This record gives sequence, C-alpha cells and structure tokens, in this order.
Amino acid sequence: MKSKEFEALKEEARQYIRYEKDKATKIATLTFCRPEKQNATTIGMRQVYADLIHRANIDDDVKVLVIRGEGRHFGAGGDLPEQDEMLSASDEDVSLLHELGISNAEDVRYPPKRSYRFLHGLTDHYAKARAGCRPLQEFKKISIVEAKGYCYGWHFYQAGDADLVISSDDALFGHPAFRYVGWGPRLWTWIETMGLRKFSEMLFTGRPFTAQEMKECNFVNSVVPREQLEAETEKYALACARTRPTDTVAIQKTFIEIYKQYRGEYLGSLLTGVVESLLPLVAEDRAEDVRLGDEVFGKGLNRVVKDNDLNYPPEWRLSYGGRAKSE
Repeated sequence: MKSKEFEALKEEARQYIRYEKDKATKIATLTFCRPEKQNATTIGMRQVYADLIHRANIDDDVKVLVIRGEGRHFGAGGDLPEQDEMLSASDEDVSLLHELGISNAEDVRYPPKRSYRFLHGLTDHYAKARAGCRPLQEFKKISIVEAKGYCYGWHFYQAGDADLVISSDDALFGHPAFRYVGWGPRLWTWIETMGLRKFSEMLFTGRPFTAQEMKECNFVNSVVPREQLEAETEKYALACARTRPTDTVAIQKTFIEIYKQYRGEYLGSLLTGVVESLLPLVAEDRAEDVRLGDEVFGKGLNRVVKDNDLNYPPEWRLSYGGRAKSE
C-alpha cells in the first residue's frame, strides 16, 4: 500500500463502479461491480464514488440517483485488508496519505504511529464528503439505495444517508465493526434513523437486523421479494423523477439538510472521528477477546471476523453461512 499513489488507487477502482444516466427520465444509476468481493469498497472506490456523486449533484440531466450492487449483495463494507497498516499494533511508522488524497508527497510527513493524529487525521477526514463516507448528506438531488443481501459497514453508511431505501426481504443490515472495534463513523445518523432503543440493540449485541426489522424502525421504505426489487426501485425512482422540477427538489433537500444539521448530523461525524482515534487506548477484558493488532492480522481480519461470528447465536450471526450452521 505504501507504494501506491492516490490517483493510481482511483484509476484501479474505476472498473468496480459503473455510472449511467437516462437523460429522458433524469435518473442516474451507480452500481458497485465487485461481486466476487461482495462489492467491498476499496480506498479508490470510495474516492470515485464521492467524485461521481459530486458530478451528479451538478449535472442538470440528473434528478434521481439510484445506488445498487451487482450480484447477490449490495455490499459488505470496506475492504478490510486495506486497514492492516492503520490498525496494526506495530510501532513502525506508516503513511496513510493515500487515504487522504495526497499524491506525489515525498515532502509531506505523515504523523508518527503513536501520536493522536496518526488515527485522528484519518477518522476526522472520514467526516468529510470528499472522503467518500458521507457524500449523500450534501447531495441536493434524490438518492435511493437498493439494498439486498449484505448491507454492512460502509454500505450501511450509504443506506443511512440516502433519502429512500428499497430492500429485498433477505437483506441484512449492520456493521461488523461493532464486534471487533465497537463503533463506526455514522453512529449519530443511525440513531436518528433507527431510533435510540433499536440502534442500541444493534450496537451492543453486534447482531444484524433483517429488512423487516429495519422497516419497522422506519429505516427502510419498502421491502419486497428479491425478484421484485428492481421493479420496486424503478417505481420509486420514476415517481420521484416525475413529481416536481429539479429546482424544487434542491429547495426540498436544502430544507432537509438544514434540519439534519440542526439535529447534529455533521457534529456526530466529527465526534465519532474523535472516538475512533482513541482505539489504541482500548483495553480488552479477556485474553480471548478479538484484539486488533499484529497477532490478528497474522491470519487476516476477515478470518478473525468470521471465527468470532460463531460465538453468537445462529440467528445473530453476520454471515449467511454462519447463520446456516447449527450451535
């Protein structure tokens, strides 16, 4: 990772995101195209995603943006192996400049590993739209997430930030990091959209919620069988595109954005950036607890998450495979 430049990461990522628009309907579609990795997003994908949303925000040929995933899942979150250097317990200094969009920076020195700024510089960056975590919050058009299969981690951020969420009945929502870290960058938004009691349950147990559960707590607008999902999404998208002029939508979205900021949406992102930067200070309770460090990365964080999943009741496990296994 150290040898890769920011622009190279973005260029590599373009193959994994498809963006199309229909000028007649003013509906654009952004599709994550990495099904062999459950549409997990790389650093470059997040940057390309942010760029495309910024572009759609200005484009007068776009009024509605549909965000979906190719294959079985909407997406399983961020690409965990990319986080090895950031989360390693080693004292060896590493540079995260590629995450911050800084290229050709031989004369830019990243803060040392044991400094507060080592993590906070990045976690605070995640609070910015240009980082690719919350660009939908500044999108003045209508955004619709089409959820199916896994809607985890970073993809769960997008579902929380979208205007509408249309889901297949087999979708699972949540964040694996609740079990191996304890938080994620959009905590405030999830509390606002799910309600305190239900989100507290998800946060403290780490269990994923079904599409029907998410509809009951007003996170999801519509739940349909998977074979009806695209048609249901199209129905919503066409209705949104036909209702009022794009100028009216921009006025409506400005009103909603002001309301969200009154409720503290961006404040929540900033506070979570502070919380996330304190990860190195967290002491585990037991030797067998999941520990983020070099001993974990010896077998890979993906493997650690899957193994830890089996410690929970089958119906509370994150993976479909784990949920199918008996006690």
